[in-house]
Amino acid sequence: MERVPSKTYGQMCPLARSLDILGERWTLLVVRELLLGPKRFKHLLAAFPSIGANRLSERLRGLEQAGVVRRATLPAPAAVPVYELTPLGERLRDPLLRLGLWGLDLPVDERIDPATARADLIALGLTAAQPEPLDPARCETVQFDIGDEALHLQLQDGRFLARSGPSPSAPVLRVACDLDSFIALALRVITPAQALGDGKLAILAGTPMALDEVFEVLVYAPAAEPEPLTTSASVRQPTVGSADR
Repeated sequence: MERVPSKTYGQMCPLARSLDILGERWTLLVVRELLLGPKRFKHLLAAFPSIGANRLSERLRGLEQAGVVRRATLPAPAAVPVYELTPLGERLRDPLLRLGLWGLDLPVDERIDPATARADLIALGLTAAQPEPLDPARCETVQFDIGDEALHLQLQDGRFLARSGPSPSAPVLRVACDLDSFIALALRVITPAQALGDGKLAILAGTPMALDEVFEVLVYAPAAEPEPLTTSASVRQPTVGSADR
Protein backbone atom coordinates (compact mmCIF):
# COMPACT_ATOMS: atom_id res chain seq x y z
CA MET A 1 0.00 0.00 0.00
CA GLU A 2 1.32 3.40 -0.97
CA ARG A 3 2.23 5.47 2.05
CA VAL A 4 0.04 8.56 2.42
CA PRO A 5 2.10 11.63 3.29
CA SER A 6 0.96 13.03 6.61
CA LYS A 7 1.58 16.22 8.50
CA THR A 8 2.76 16.14 12.08
CA TYR A 9 2.83 18.60 14.91
CA GLY A 10 6.12 17.03 15.92
CA GLN A 11 5.28 17.22 19.62
CA MET A 12 5.79 14.59 22.29
CA CYS A 13 2.14 14.79 23.33
CA PRO A 14 -0.59 12.13 22.98
CA LEU A 15 -3.18 14.72 21.94
CA ALA A 16 -0.87 16.08 19.24
CA ARG A 17 -0.13 12.55 18.07
CA SER A 18 -3.86 11.79 17.89
CA LEU A 19 -4.38 14.91 15.79
CA ASP A 20 -1.54 13.85 13.50
CA ILE A 21 -3.86 11.00 12.49
CA LEU A 22 -7.34 12.46 12.98
CA GLY A 23 -6.89 16.19 12.45
CA GLU A 24 -7.27 16.38 8.68
CA ARG A 25 -10.56 17.75 7.35
CA TRP A 26 -13.23 15.00 6.92
CA THR A 27 -11.27 12.34 8.81
CA LEU A 28 -13.33 12.39 12.00
CA LEU A 29 -16.55 12.42 9.99
CA VAL A 30 -15.41 9.30 8.13
CA VAL A 31 -14.89 7.67 11.53
CA ARG A 32 -18.34 8.91 12.56
CA GLU A 33 -19.93 7.10 9.63
CA LEU A 34 -18.12 3.88 10.49
CA LEU A 35 -19.34 4.09 14.09
CA LEU A 36 -22.71 3.35 12.49
CA GLY A 37 -21.38 0.09 11.05
CA PRO A 38 -19.36 -1.08 8.03
CA LYS A 39 -19.86 1.05 4.92
CA ARG A 40 -19.20 0.67 1.23
CA PHE A 41 -17.09 3.34 -0.44
CA LYS A 42 -20.08 4.65 -2.40
CA HIS A 43 -22.13 5.03 0.77
CA LEU A 44 -19.34 7.00 2.45
CA LEU A 45 -19.07 9.18 -0.63
CA ALA A 46 -22.83 9.79 -0.59
CA ALA A 47 -22.61 10.97 3.04
CA PHE A 48 -20.12 13.68 2.03
CA PRO A 49 -21.14 15.00 -1.40
CA SER A 50 -18.46 17.69 -1.40
CA ILE A 51 -15.47 15.57 -0.38
CA GLY A 52 -14.71 14.01 -3.77
CA ALA A 53 -13.66 10.42 -4.43
CA ASN A 54 -9.91 11.13 -4.45
CA ARG A 55 -9.90 12.88 -1.09
CA LEU A 56 -12.09 10.20 0.47
CA SER A 57 -9.71 7.51 -0.81
CA GLU A 58 -6.80 9.42 0.71
CA ARG A 59 -8.50 9.75 4.08
CA LEU A 60 -9.36 6.05 4.13
CA ARG A 61 -5.80 5.07 3.21
CA GLY A 62 -4.47 7.23 6.01
CA LEU A 63 -6.84 5.65 8.52
CA GLU A 64 -5.92 2.17 7.26
CA GLN A 65 -2.22 2.86 7.65
CA ALA A 66 -2.82 4.13 11.18
CA GLY A 67 -4.68 0.91 12.05
CA VAL A 68 -7.98 2.72 12.65
CA VAL A 69 -9.87 1.31 9.64
CA ARG A 70 -9.62 -1.94 7.70
CA ARG A 71 -11.22 -3.44 4.62
CA ALA A 72 -13.62 -6.34 5.00
CA THR A 73 -16.30 -8.23 3.10
CA LEU A 74 -19.86 -8.46 4.32
CA PRO A 75 -21.16 -11.98 4.86
CA ALA A 76 -23.33 -13.63 2.19
CA PRO A 77 -25.69 -12.91 0.59
CA ALA A 78 -24.34 -9.33 0.38
CA ALA A 79 -20.65 -10.34 0.02
CA VAL A 80 -19.58 -6.81 -0.90
CA PRO A 81 -16.38 -5.00 0.12
CA VAL A 82 -16.71 -2.49 2.95
CA TYR A 83 -14.63 -0.40 5.32
CA GLU A 84 -14.99 -0.97 9.05
CA LEU A 85 -13.37 0.19 12.27
CA THR A 86 -10.64 -1.90 13.85
CA PRO A 87 -10.62 -2.42 17.64
CA LEU A 88 -8.31 0.62 17.82
CA GLY A 89 -10.80 2.64 15.79
CA GLU A 90 -13.72 1.44 17.91
CA ARG A 91 -12.01 2.97 20.95
CA LEU A 92 -12.78 6.37 19.40
CA ARG A 93 -16.52 5.81 20.00
CA ASP A 94 -16.80 7.27 23.49
CA PRO A 95 -14.56 10.34 22.96
CA LEU A 96 -16.22 11.21 19.63
CA LEU A 97 -19.74 10.85 20.99
CA ARG A 98 -18.81 12.99 23.97
CA LEU A 99 -17.42 15.57 21.56
CA GLY A 100 -20.76 15.49 19.74
CA LEU A 101 -22.66 16.11 22.98
CA TRP A 102 -20.34 19.04 23.67
CA GLY A 103 -21.23 20.45 20.26
CA LEU A 104 -24.91 20.55 21.17
CA ASP A 105 -24.33 23.60 23.35
CA LEU A 106 -22.69 25.59 20.54
CA PRO A 107 -24.75 28.32 18.86
CA VAL A 108 -26.62 27.20 15.76
CA ASP A 109 -24.68 28.24 12.65
CA GLU A 110 -27.01 29.69 10.03
CA ARG A 111 -24.87 28.14 7.29
CA ILE A 112 -25.92 24.62 8.36
CA ASP A 113 -28.59 23.11 6.13
CA PRO A 114 -31.38 21.57 8.30
CA ALA A 115 -32.15 19.17 5.44
CA THR A 116 -28.92 17.31 6.25
CA ALA A 117 -30.46 15.98 9.48
CA ARG A 118 -30.34 12.17 9.60
CA ALA A 119 -32.11 9.80 11.94
CA ASP A 120 -29.12 7.46 12.32
CA LEU A 121 -26.93 10.36 13.47
CA ILE A 122 -29.58 11.38 15.99
CA ALA A 123 -29.64 7.79 17.26
CA LEU A 124 -25.85 7.77 17.44
CA GLY A 125 -25.94 10.86 19.64
CA LEU A 126 -28.62 9.32 21.84
CA THR A 127 -26.44 6.29 22.57
CA ALA A 128 -23.80 8.63 24.00
CA ALA A 129 -26.24 9.63 26.71
CA GLN A 130 -26.99 6.15 28.09
CA PRO A 131 -26.24 6.60 31.81
CA GLU A 132 -26.12 3.00 32.99
CA PRO A 133 -25.60 -0.33 31.20
CA LEU A 134 -28.41 -2.86 30.98
CA ASP A 135 -28.09 -6.58 31.67
CA PRO A 136 -25.06 -7.65 29.58
CA ALA A 137 -26.73 -11.00 28.88
CA ARG A 138 -29.45 -9.30 26.82
CA CYS A 139 -28.90 -9.50 23.07
CA GLU A 140 -31.58 -7.77 21.04
CA THR A 141 -32.21 -5.05 18.50
CA VAL A 142 -34.71 -2.23 18.11
CA GLN A 143 -35.55 -0.91 14.64
CA PHE A 144 -36.83 2.52 13.67
CA ASP A 145 -38.31 3.20 10.24
CA ILE A 146 -37.96 6.96 9.82
CA GLY A 147 -39.57 7.89 6.52
CA ASP A 148 -37.47 6.14 3.87
CA GLU A 149 -34.57 5.59 6.30
CA ALA A 150 -34.14 2.58 8.57
CA LEU A 151 -31.81 2.30 11.53
CA HIS A 152 -31.47 -0.08 14.41
CA LEU A 153 -30.14 -0.03 17.96
CA GLN A 154 -28.16 -3.12 18.86
CA LEU A 155 -27.86 -4.01 22.53
CA GLN A 156 -24.33 -5.26 23.12
CA ASP A 157 -22.65 -5.75 26.50
CA GLY A 158 -25.44 -3.79 28.13
CA ARG A 159 -25.16 -0.74 25.88
CA PHE A 160 -27.03 0.33 22.76
CA LEU A 161 -25.04 0.81 19.57
CA ALA A 162 -26.65 2.75 16.73
CA ARG A 163 -26.40 1.16 13.28
CA SER A 164 -27.51 2.37 9.86
CA GLY A 165 -29.99 0.21 7.98
CA PRO A 166 -32.52 -2.41 9.04
CA SER A 167 -31.83 -4.92 11.80
CA PRO A 168 -30.13 -8.11 10.51
CA SER A 169 -32.29 -10.16 12.90
CA ALA A 170 -35.92 -9.90 14.01
CA PRO A 171 -36.12 -6.84 16.29
CA VAL A 172 -37.87 -7.01 19.65
CA LEU A 173 -39.35 -3.61 18.82
CA ARG A 174 -40.02 -1.98 15.47
CA VAL A 175 -41.57 1.44 15.16
CA ALA A 176 -42.31 3.87 12.34
CA CYS A 177 -42.46 7.66 12.50
CA ASP A 178 -41.29 10.73 10.64
CA LEU A 179 -38.01 12.52 11.31
CA ASP A 180 -39.53 15.47 13.16
CA SER A 181 -41.30 13.12 15.57
CA PHE A 182 -38.10 11.14 16.14
CA ILE A 183 -36.22 14.36 16.94
CA ALA A 184 -38.99 15.42 19.33
CA LEU A 185 -38.82 12.03 21.08
CA ALA A 186 -35.04 12.24 21.31
CA LEU A 187 -35.23 15.69 22.91
CA ARG A 188 -38.17 14.68 25.13
CA VAL A 189 -40.35 17.37 23.63
CA ILE A 190 -42.97 14.61 23.44
CA THR A 191 -43.23 11.25 25.20
CA PRO A 192 -43.68 7.89 23.45
CA ALA A 193 -47.26 7.77 24.81
CA GLN A 194 -48.01 11.19 23.32
CA ALA A 195 -46.49 10.19 19.99
CA LEU A 196 -48.64 7.06 19.91
CA GLY A 197 -51.77 8.90 21.00
CA ASP A 198 -51.31 11.63 18.39
CA GLY A 199 -50.69 9.11 15.63
CA LYS A 200 -47.14 10.38 15.08
CA LEU A 201 -45.65 6.95 15.74
CA ALA A 202 -46.78 3.40 15.01
CA ILE A 203 -45.53 0.20 16.65
CA LEU A 204 -45.04 -2.44 13.95
CA ALA A 205 -43.69 -5.09 16.33
CA GLY A 206 -43.26 -5.16 20.09
CA THR A 207 -45.01 -3.29 22.88
CA PRO A 208 -45.41 0.27 24.18
CA MET A 209 -43.51 -0.85 27.30
CA ALA A 210 -40.49 -1.74 25.18
CA LEU A 211 -40.69 1.65 23.49
CA ASP A 212 -40.82 3.40 26.85
CA GLU A 213 -37.71 1.52 27.98
CA VAL A 214 -35.70 2.70 24.98
CA PHE A 215 -36.37 6.35 25.72
CA GLU A 216 -35.90 5.87 29.46
CA VAL A 217 -32.48 4.30 28.92
CA LEU A 218 -31.33 6.71 26.22
CA VAL A 219 -31.54 9.89 28.23
CA TYR A 220 -30.77 13.18 26.55
CA ALA A 221 -30.78 16.09 28.95
CA PRO A 222 -29.70 19.39 27.33
CA ALA A 223 -28.16 22.13 29.45
CA ALA A 224 -30.96 24.49 28.40
CA GLU A 225 -34.54 24.01 27.32
CA PRO A 226 -34.54 22.85 23.68
CA GLU A 227 -36.12 25.03 21.05
CA PRO A 228 -39.01 23.55 19.00
CA LEU A 229 -37.47 21.54 16.18
CA THR A 230 -38.44 20.81 12.61
CA THR A 231 -36.46 19.78 9.57
CA SER A 232 -37.49 23.00 7.87
CA ALA A 233 -35.93 25.31 10.47
CA SER A 234 -32.69 25.47 12.39
CA VAL A 235 -32.23 22.03 13.91
CA ARG A 236 -30.45 21.51 17.18
CA GLN A 237 -30.23 17.76 17.65
CA PRO A 238 -28.29 15.07 19.50
CA THR A 239 -25.88 14.05 16.76
CA VAL A 240 -22.16 13.96 16.34
CA GLY A 241 -22.38 15.75 13.03
CA SER A 242 -24.53 16.28 9.98
CA ALA A 243 -24.20 14.91 6.47
CA ASP A 244 -21.97 17.66 5.11
CA ARG A 245 -22.53 19.32 1.81
